[in-house]
Amino acid sequence: MANQEIFDKLRDAIVNQNVAGIAQLTQEALDAGIPALDIITKGLSVGMKIVGDKFEAAEIFLPQIMMSGKAMSNAMEVLTPELEKNKKEGEEAGLAITFVAEGDIHDIGHRLVTTMLGANGFQIVDMGVDVLNENVVEEAAKHKGEKVLLVGSALMTTSMLGQKDLMDRLREENLRDSVKCMFGGAPVSDKWISEIGADATAENAAEAAKVALEVMK
Repeated sequence: MANQEIFDKLRDAIVNQNVAGIAQLTQEALDAGIPALDIITKGLSVGMKIVGDKFEAAEIFLPQIMMSGKAMSNAMEVLTPELEKNKKEGEEAGLAITFVAEGDIHDIGHRLVTTMLGANGFQIVDMGVDVLNENVVEEAAKHKGEKVLLVGSALMTTSMLGQKDLMDRLREENLRDSVKCMFGGAPVSDKWISEIGADATAENAAEAAKVALEVMK
């Protein structure tokens, strides 16, 4: 079977919420010699983007998003050991504190980015979803003096506004200069990143890992 055909099957499994069958499809992709990162970026992530677009267009709703997310998790369970295996020995890119903004529970992109950062040499502190800015600041303060990257996501414009508040709080607590700040999510743009004085954003999880490594150099 051609690689593109495999990628299409993985994409469709995400879009069609094939929770039961996706692990086997993912294993078959690995057995065919396809690198784990390609499986994510050319198959699974393509499906998640379609799901996200359908959700925004109100063609599907939260239960379907959650089932697609569950399918994604099942696929990532198969891929994580492979990603870990490919992690360069002794490589430490820094500490990534990952979280979804207060008032937001959309964690599919967040989980994917967190996995990709871990696979690229970051130590991870995953704070989960609906995280208060004060808790993020508190966590950042604990690691003052270390190489720290804050990675926050927001899928809604309302939760995105909290990113500006977080940047303000970091400045107030004299922590801004000791951390790098990267934000993502559907409404986040380069213009917004510049406006709030953060360091970077990225289009997708694979790009997020590359950008994160650049930011931490």
